[in-house]
Amino acid sequence: MNPVGSKLIPVTAAQLPGLNTLALSTARVDYALGGINPPYLHPQATEILTIIEGSLMAGFVTSNPENRLINRFLQKGDIFVFPIGLIHFQRNLGNGKVIAIAALSSQNPGVVTIANTSFGSNALIEAEVLAKAFQVDKELVDELQAHYYKAENNSSHEVRFEQ
Repeated sequence: MNPVGSKLIPVTAAQLPGLNTLALSTARVDYALGGINPPYLHPQATEILTIIEGSLMAGFVTSNPENRLINRFLQKGDIFVFPIGLIHFQRNLGNGKVIAIAALSSQNPGVVTIANTSFGSNALIEAEVLAKAFQVDKELVDELQAHYYKAENNSSHEVRFEQ
């Protein structure tokens, strides 16, 4: 498991060349008790999540100006759709582990993890810009950047993935 309590095993054309040109990919996601898949988006794919074992809270936020939260408590056998390009997340609120399978409408869906991208880019975004954007003190941004920059640039994988 990664530091946020989830493990993602992707299956894209990079791992399975037979998927090349089929416009799809998939992933298995395991969640520890209390584990999350932190807010992220796929710029090039819609995601369909199917719960194989356990129960999970899943949600996404619609685009500006509404920014409406759509979320559901999912149980074994339930399916939830995350529209292309919208920020979404999952959290294990159940009593045990959760296993889910994600299907994506692209062989290269891309992934943008909001915290990692905002605070851990390879050349840091100016703290003043992020402080104004998130409406927080610059000191908090400095602390977050120190944490995420170290995690992103001193490891062989993204914080949300385990290879």
